[in-house]
Amino acid sequence: ILTDPVIPCGVILAEHLSLPSMYYLRGIPCGVDLDARLCPSPPSYVPRVFTDLTDRMTFLQRVKNLLFEIPNIFLCDFAFEPYSKLASEFLQREVTVLDLLRKGSVWLLRLEFVLDYPRPLMPNIILIGGVNCAHKE
Repeated sequence: ILTDPVIPCGVILAEHLSLPSMYYLRGIPCGVDLDARLCPSPPSYVPRVFTDLTDRMTFLQRVKNLLFEIPNIFLCDFAFEPYSKLASEFLQREVTVLDLLRKGSVWLLRLEFVLDYPRPLMPNIILIGGVNCAHKE
């Protein structure tokens, strides 16, 4: 099933039907996609969104970067709690959205390292950056 995991109804359906899932996304705002892909993204090295930091940070900038990361933990729990309940009821077993996302076969990421910071990627991640760009005529 080709689905966008930001709203995980397609992810739940793929698990129910025992079909492989392919995710097409730019990123999930609270960073649950980074945890699900098992890609290292330490806040001491990878700048977070809206911090205006670069990959060369001082100690205080690294602390600022970490402080920007802390609310994401609570934001993810709050945002995906209804979907975790829905998935648990529908699949009739205790499951979280993160557990379901980890079963993704292929991740099609609309990332372009010209605009984003380079980071380690797993083998099942395919970058398709520039797919939303129009050709200039």
